[in-house]
Order: sequence, then structure tokens, then C-alpha cells
Amino acid sequence: MFVSYKWLQEYVDLSGVTPVELAEKITKSGIEVEGVEVLNEGIKGVVVGHVLEREQHPNADKLNKCLVDTGTGEPVQIICGAANVDKGQKVAVATVGAVLPGNFKIKRAKLRGEESNGMICSLQELGIESKLIAKEYSEGIYVFPNDVEVGQDAIEQLNRDDQVLELGLTPNRSDCLSMLGVAYEVAAILGREVKLPEPQVETSSEKASDYIDVQVEAKEDNPLYVAKVVKNVIVAPSPVWLQARLMSAGIRPHNNVVDITNYILLEYGQPLHAFDYDRLGSKQILVRKACDGEVIVTLDDAKRELTSDHLLITNGTEPIALAGVMGGANSEVQPDTKNVLIESAYFKGATVRKASKDHGLRSEASARFEKGVDPNRVRAAAERAVQLLAQYAGGEVLEGSVEADALQVEPAVVSVTLEKINRVLGTELSMKEVEDIFARLQFETNTDNDTITVTVPTRRGDITIEEDLIEEVGRLFGYDNLASTLPIGSSTPGHLTQYQNKRRLVRRYLEGAGLFQAVTYSLTNEAKAAQYALEERKPVQLAMPMSEDRSLLRLSIVPQLLEVLKYNSARQIDSLAVYETGAVFLSNGEEELPEEREHLAGAVTGLWHSHPWQGEKKPVDFYAVKGILEGLFDKLGLSDKAEFRQAQKDGMHPGRTAEVLLSGESVGFVGQIHPTVEKELDLKETYAFELSLKAILEEEVSPLQYEAIPRFPSITRDIALVVDKGTAAGALEGIIKEAGGKLLKDVHVFDLYEGERMEPGKKSIAFSLKYFDPERTLTDEDVTKAHDNVLDAVKEKAGAVLRG
Repeated sequence: MFVSYKWLQEYVDLSGVTPVELAEKITKSGIEVEGVEVLNEGIKGVVVGHVLEREQHPNADKLNKCLVDTGTGEPVQIICGAANVDKGQKVAVATVGAVLPGNFKIKRAKLRGEESNGMICSLQELGIESKLIAKEYSEGIYVFPNDVEVGQDAIEQLNRDDQVLELGLTPNRSDCLSMLGVAYEVAAILGREVKLPEPQVETSSEKASDYIDVQVEAKEDNPLYVAKVVKNVIVAPSPVWLQARLMSAGIRPHNNVVDITNYILLEYGQPLHAFDYDRLGSKQILVRKACDGEVIVTLDDAKRELTSDHLLITNGTEPIALAGVMGGANSEVQPDTKNVLIESAYFKGATVRKASKDHGLRSEASARFEKGVDPNRVRAAAERAVQLLAQYAGGEVLEGSVEADALQVEPAVVSVTLEKINRVLGTELSMKEVEDIFARLQFETNTDNDTITVTVPTRRGDITIEEDLIEEVGRLFGYDNLASTLPIGSSTPGHLTQYQNKRRLVRRYLEGAGLFQAVTYSLTNEAKAAQYALEERKPVQLAMPMSEDRSLLRLSIVPQLLEVLKYNSARQIDSLAVYETGAVFLSNGEEELPEEREHLAGAVTGLWHSHPWQGEKKPVDFYAVKGILEGLFDKLGLSDKAEFRQAQKDGMHPGRTAEVLLSGESVGFVGQIHPTVEKELDLKETYAFELSLKAILEEEVSPLQYEAIPRFPSITRDIALVVDKGTAAGALEGIIKEAGGKLLKDVHVFDLYEGERMEPGKKSIAFSLKYFDPERTLTDEDVTKAHDNVLDAVKEKAGAVLRG
């Protein structure tokens, strides 16, 4: 809401309060003032001039040589390029030495050989936005009415010596969408009186009821409709002051009839509409719901198809307006209009909002109906409008109004105790102080001991409960005056849960390992929904999907990460590692909500290391990705519980895929994407993993135990075992660890041989075993005994023999 300081002074005495000070006071009382615009900022030296002579420039077809009286003595010659400049006009003249917006200084000049001593200005050149200027002056210079005195300050005559406050209103404060509403607010803040307009209209002997009949079928959507008739109006430009007020509020002037309805909208917050009475086509106004498929041509000449949700103003048969939104082109006020029907009505906000949204027509009027207008201003606004039409359009107001009134509205009555006000605000206010605050707001009150009962005016529809009254007391008492206090009582400081801490640890580790975090859609299509799922269930179908590609909830994150790699690879980023922690959705049947489980997934492609200076390039492989997971398990203290076992999985390479187990339970997989899938996605060799993050983070971790650095030497023994080709190295490693006892501290594979001199179906796997005792130096006998146990165990359990 844009509020003119000069206009506001008509309703409230603002003496002693500058616009900037007023803005600060309004902000501190709860309504933010987003800015104060000085309309004449940077402008000086612009006066009203009288064009005494105009002739064609001798050396330019599009320039005029004008002799202008500026009220300072001898007339001056000014060269003007405006097509509408002419003899006898009163115009705005920037004299030599004047300054226009943008620090544009006016100097004497010669234009095509002719001297120019100033500049005849358009409204745009005086800092007014083009969209706010009346069409007749949107091109060319501005022409004042003839009664303006030459030599006067042109900016003052244009009412631009003003400042405008921009209020940032929240939806509940629709009462301040009018100048009167702001006046009530400012008067309460300053402790001053509100001066309301008092329309006094002389009416003719003819009655409005003889000219129009009003019927409302949709009483719930339109409980009150008031019509007034004004005859013999003269459609002309509005007075300068009225145009200036509209422009300062962001509304473009049109003509005196339309401008007066817009003026009342700003003054009272009550939207009005003016119909050309002679173009109605009947003597009836019928308000009804539209029929499905019914069509209306609105003022913007757009043909709009209606539904039964929309409310129409009709002449009994044909639509003439879309209620609360826009009038119809068939009843528009035009230059030859003589008789006017003024509509002032109370429309249901939800109905107007529906029509406004459906047709993309959000206007100043619809915005006010949507947020709520004061039902007790409907009639007053109509009276004020016809008063101005009589005054500035020469209209003859017919006696009385024609109404359809089914409105039942009572002011809200709310009670609150003084004890609660003081307890909530932390104040020690007396009942007299509270009564004074409500008196400043012009709320009627009744006090009974410690309880105050407030009758809330209908203009303040936002006040319905006792907390609203407390807020009014608090903001007008002054938020700055409320004491600062600390909360009383015990409180527990916020902290992350153990699960959340571990999840952050996982993210930090993976990013430290060189993976970028990705955030992908949880929605996917039927082809990808079940790919790479850790647990197979029927995908969950959305009831109203935005597209077929986003119609199912995912069971796995890997397909989305592969799409990320594909997208980047197509843009020459072919070495990339990404991960995501996110939810997958497991169906519990059609009648139950799906179960959400948090998973961790990653995908890596291209080069894992690239050091061109050293000539080193290392493509990603299975062991690089497996090493990432091993490091993660070690970081979480789960390395002794984690195990990798060769596995087969759809969409994964059959020989480079492993199942990941934790305490013997499967929690995910790691491996290479199947070459056919890589080819479909146009990817290089790509490796991926997906784990149940919930299972990993909820796994119990053994307490941290420290061991002393060994003071005694260790003994290493290497063995090469010949086993069947189908025997997994991991299985052998497990047997060795179990048989080695407490002296065996480390086991790892260092060689695999399947070449010549190896019998068919066999392979040789070499292990390095490290023995030591932290308490003493081991003897050969100690190691031999433990080592023999290992050899016996691998022979017995895996059929392994030492390679000769």
C-alpha cells in the first residue's frame, strides 16, 4: 500500500511529525514501512509557463520554436520537439539552471541554429513512470488547466511536493489497504483524532428506484449490493490533484468517472464499479452464478469462458461484469457516457479469489475483496462517490439507493483479563492504561473488575481472540518498552542425535575421499523404479504424478546417480564421483503409507587419479570403490564386522560385484555397472555402491580400546595355498584368522597365480601372516605351533595344500 503523506494529512493532524519519523513510528507499531519516496527529489527550477507563440523551426521539421512566458519578466524562446505543443497552453518549463531527475541540468543551448532558453517538460521528464501517466499525455508534453497561474512552482501544482510511504502489509492487516484505515492506525499511534469525510449530496426529485431494480440470487456470495444512479455526467479529465493522488498510489488516471471510483477504492478500501447506464440494455441488475461455458468480454477486450464457480453481474440476461474482478466491455464508461450506475457491493472473498485466479486477473479491487473489506463502508463509499461525481463530473444524483441486503454482520466481542495481558507481555500496565490504548484505536470497551470486554469495529476483521487484543496492547504500548527477560524454567540444550552425528560423519568422510554430494529426485519411472533395489517390493504409484517420468517412488538411489553421471559425461565431465544419502520407499500395501528407509549410494567413473606431470593416470576400479567403503567402515568402528562376498546382481558386472555384509547380514552391494548398461548410458567403466544407511548407523559399535605400541618384534610367514578355482580368497582368510589364535595379528593376500605348471581347475593364492605377542618375544616354537594350526585348518576346511 502506497500512502501519500499530504493526502494522509486530510484525515490526521501530522504536524510535528516528518514522513521519515512517521515511517519509523508505524514500523515500530507492527506494520513495516519498506521505504519513503520523495516524489520531487532532485528536481528544482521547474515553473508553470504560458506558450505565447509557436511556429515551425526554420531548420527542422520536427522541432517547434516557442515564445514562453515564465512569469519572470521578458518571455523566453524555447525549442520544443513535442508534437502536441501549441499556442495558449500552460506547460511545465525547466528554466535555465533547473535540475531534473538523474541530475540532468538545463543550460542555454542552440538547436539547429536557434537559441533555446530552457525546456518544456513531459511528465516522464519530471520523474513520473510512463505506466502511470494518462494516455493523452503518455506522449508529448503535459498541459495544465488554464486556471493555473504562470510562474508558480510546477511540481507543487502537480502535487509532486509530496512523500509516499510504502507499507509492507501482512495478509491480516487488510484494514490498512485504505487511506482511512491507515488514518485510524496513525491516529492511534500518535494519540490524535481521525477526521472522516462527511459526504453531503444534493439529490434530484427523481428516484434511483425508478431507473434500476436489483436482484441477487447468490446471496451467500453477495449479501449486500448497493446501486446509485447519477445522470448527465460530463466525462472529462480528472482534476490535477486527483490524478496526482492516483499516480502516487500506483494507479493510472483515465477519466473523471473511472478515477473517482479508483479514488474511493484507495480512500475507503471499498472497490466500486461504474456502468454506463444507457448501455446496460435493461433497467435490472441481477447477480447470479455463471453457467458452465457462459462467455463474457471484459474491459480488456478478452473473451472469457466462465464456470458455475464464478459470480456474475448481469442486466437480467447478459453478463455485464465479473463480480469483484473486472467489468464488461458492453457497459464500459466511454467519452459519450451521460448516465452512470455506481455499484458498491460486498462480495465473498473466496468467490472473487477463485475468479481472479482462474482468469489471471489480479487487480487492486480483487485484492481487497480477497483479503476482506469493511461491510459497514459499502454504503458510505457509494455516497462519497456520487458526491465527487456531482462535484467533478457535473452529475445529477438521483434520490436514494437501490439495495439487495441480506447481510448479517455483527462486530466481534472479545474479552481478556488484565492479568493475562501483563503476564504475556511482561508488563505492569493498569486497567486505565489498557483502556486508553483501546480508546486510541477507537474500540468500544467495557470493564468488569479485572476483565475488559472489547467490541471490535468491523473494519478490524483480524481481531477475533484474546491474543489479538494482547497484541494490540503490546504494539501500541511499544515493543521497545517491553522488558527483556530470560525464559524461566529448566531447558535442555538442543543437540544432534547419535544417528545424525554419524550421518554427518559419513558425509564428511565421503567428501574427503573426493566424492561430490548429489541430491536427486525421489520420483522415477517404471523402468528404473526397481533397478538395483536392495529389497524387492512393488513400487509405490503416485495418485497424481506430474509426468510419467516422475510417477513412482524409487526403491534405489543408484539409477538417479547414473543419470547424474550421464548428464555430466555429455558435457565433457567424464571423470566424476558422486554420492547421495536419501530415502527409498518400500510399499506396505495399497492401504498403508510406504516405509521410508535411508540409503547411502555412490557412483564413480573415469580417472580416479590423474597426475599428468608425473605421467600417472589411474582409472577407477573395483578395489578403489571397495577401499572407500572399507575406509568408511573403519571410520565408523565397524571394520571388524564388515565383510565383502562375491555376488550376482541384475544390472551389475557378474565378476566384479560383491555383496556387503555387516555382522553376517546383507546391507548392500558394490561393484561395476554391467557393460550393457554402461553402453546404454554412454558411460565409461563405472562403479557403484548402495548400502542401507539405517542399518549401518544403527549397528552397535564395540567400545574403543587402545593397545600399546608393540615393544617386541613380530615374525612374518608367507604361505602359497593351492585351492580350487572356485574358492574365494576371503573364505580362506577367514579360516586363517580363526585358526591363527591370539598371536596372529594380520593377514593379507599378496599374490594370485593361475598360469602354467598349475593343474587344471586349480589356482595358487599367497598370504602374508604376521605374528607377535605384545608381552614377550616370540620363539620359533611359538610361531610354528600357531602356523601349523593354520595349515591344518585350511587343509581340512578348504582342501588347500601348500604349493611346492
